[in-house]
Amino acid sequence: MTGSSTNGFFGLSRRAKSALLWGLVGALAFLVLVQGYALFVEPLVTMGQGALVAVLVGIGAGIGSYLLEYRIAAWTSRRAE
Repeated sequence: MTGSSTNGFFGLSRRAKSALLWGLVGALAFLVLVQGYALFVEPLVTMGQGALVAVLVGIGAGIGSYLLEYRIAAWTSRRAE
């Protein structure tokens, strides 16, 4: 069954898949910022520390997007009226 609104890829809801993708975006954005800083100034953290913080940032971004998605959608629909 494809195209179901409740279960998408790997049995995840669209909301959960969106949250996972936002978590990935957050983690990768953090790694890009750390790498850019290391290239132009000096390394702030070791590779292991950077990876650990990127995982934490990704988890935070994923949880935050999962919890706030409905509120932001409701706020946006109220503004459009």
